[in-house]
Amino acid sequence: MTAANPDPAAPPAQPPRTVAVIDAGATAIRMVIAELDENGHVTPLESLQQAVHLGRDTFTKGRIQPATIEECVNILRGFRRVMKEYGITKDDQVRAVATSSVREAENRDTFLDRIYTATLIDLEAIEEPEVTRLTYVAVQQLLSQDADLLQQSALIVEVGGGSTELLLIQSGNVTYSNTYGLGAVRMREQLETYRAPADRIRTILDQDITRSVDDIRRNVPIESAVPHLIAVSGDARFAASQLVPHWDSVDVASVGSRAFTNFAEKIAGVPVDELVRTHGLTFQEAETVGPALLVYARLAKVFKAKKFIIPKCSLRDGLLAEMAAREHWTKEFADQVIRSSLTLCQRCRCDENHATHVASLSLQLFRELQPEHQLGQRYELLLQVAALLHEIGMFISNRSYHKHSLYMILHSDLFGLTKDDMLLIALIARYHRRAAPRSYHEGYINLDRENRIAVSKLAGILRVADALDSSDRQLVREIACSREPGQFLITVTGANDLTLERLALKQKGTMFDDVYGLKVILREASTPGAAAHG
Repeated sequence: MTAANPDPAAPPAQPPRTVAVIDAGATAIRMVIAELDENGHVTPLESLQQAVHLGRDTFTKGRIQPATIEECVNILRGFRRVMKEYGITKDDQVRAVATSSVREAENRDTFLDRIYTATLIDLEAIEEPEVTRLTYVAVQQLLSQDADLLQQSALIVEVGGGSTELLLIQSGNVTYSNTYGLGAVRMREQLETYRAPADRIRTILDQDITRSVDDIRRNVPIESAVPHLIAVSGDARFAASQLVPHWDSVDVASVGSRAFTNFAEKIAGVPVDELVRTHGLTFQEAETVGPALLVYARLAKVFKAKKFIIPKCSLRDGLLAEMAAREHWTKEFADQVIRSSLTLCQRCRCDENHATHVASLSLQLFRELQPEHQLGQRYELLLQVAALLHEIGMFISNRSYHKHSLYMILHSDLFGLTKDDMLLIALIARYHRRAAPRSYHEGYINLDRENRIAVSKLAGILRVADALDSSDRQLVREIACSREPGQFLITVTGANDLTLERLALKQKGTMFDDVYGLKVILREASTPGAAAHG
C-alpha cells in the first residue's frame, strides 16, 4: 500500500532548534541543553551542574574573588565545549543568566566582562522581577492543568541562595509578588561571619527565619489560609525525593505540610558532613538544604498551607519555555502584568472606569499608529500599564498629580516588570499632561536616545486617549482612524457633542503634533459632511 501524500499546500515542518540555558546561582552553575520544536515543545537532551562559591563570596565579602571568577570561567569553557558538540554556536541559541549572588556583587561588571571575554557567553545578571517572572513561567503549565490551583489560593515559593521569591496566586492570577533577602547561603554565611557558637547556630537560625517569615506574612495581602504551597527549588526536590515513593517517575509530587515540616526539622539538625556522606549531596548543597527547608516549613505554617506541591521545574525551565515561544512577553505574562496594575490602581483608589477606558483607547491608537511609531509589543504593554496608572498620583494630591504618579510608580512593584520598565511607565504617565519631556527632568535625563523617543511617542498617544475621555464618563467608545495630509483623523460614533474633547485635545494635542507631525482632528460620524474642528 502506498502512503498518502502529505498536503502539498502545507508548509514544510521546521527542524527542531537545539538550545542551551545557563543559570549561575549562589552554589552552582547549571546548564540544560534541549530541543525546541516549532510547536513550542521542549525536549531536554542533557543537564550539567558544577558547584561554585559565588554566594559565599558575595554575601560575606561583597565581591566575587579572583579565584572564584577563574573557576567560573573554567566551568563555562567546559559548558561551551559541550554546546559545540550539540551544534550550538549562535548567540540566539543560548540564554545565560545570573541571580542575586552576581547581581549584588560590587565587581559584577568586571565578573561579567571576564566571563564574556573568556567564553563568549553573554551572562546577564537579571533583576528580581525577572527571576519572579521566570519562576511563574516555569510553573504556569502546572497551574493551568490543576483544577484546585485554579479555584483556590496558592503560594509559589523559591528559596534560593540569596533570596526568596514569592508569588500569591488567586483563581489562577498573580495578585502579589515580591522578593525577600532571605536566602539559604546568605543566612549560613551571616552566621559564620558573626562566629555564632556551633551549639547555638540552630537556635539563631530558627529565630532569624521566624522573624523574616513573620514580616513576609504581614506584607502579603490575604487574610485567609493558603491551601497550597508550590515549592520550586533543588532543596524542595531533594525533600520530595526522600518523602515521595517513585519520585523519579513523576513530574510533580504532593506532600502533606506535617510530613514536610518533620523532614525539614530532621535535616536541619544533621551535620553537613553527614548529609554529604549519607545523601550524596555536594558540600554546597548540604550547607544550604537545612536552612532552605526550614524557610519552606515556616512559610507553610504562617500561611496555614496544608499541602506542598513540588514540581520538577526550575528557573531553567522558565528560560526554555520563553525560548520555545520565541517571545519573552507572552499574552499570559501580559495579562498578569495588567492584573497586577489594576490591583495597584484599586489600592490607590483611582477612577478605574476612566483608567481602563483610557487604556483601551491608548491601545487602539497605538495599533493604528504602528507605521509611524514602529514600536514593538513590549512598548504596547508599557503604554497600557501607564494608561491604567496615569492618575495614581491623585492618591497623594490633585495638585501636580502627574509628578506624584511618577513617584508612586517608581516606588511600586508590579509583577514581572524591571526597574527600567517601571521608569518608562512612570515617565509616560508623568507626561500625559502639562509639560513635555525636558532633558533635565528626573528619570528622563538617564534615558538613552531610543527610550527618550519612545517615551515621547507613547506619552503623545496617552495624551490623546486621555483627552477623548476628558468628561470621565466614557462617552467616546467607538472610533475609526484615518489620515489626510498633515492630519490624523479620529471619527467618533455615537457621540453628539465633542466640544469638551476638542478643548482637551487643543490643550494636550501639541505633543502628539510635534512627535508624529500630524494634527489630531476629531469628527462625529453622524455628520460626515460637517466641517472638521481642530
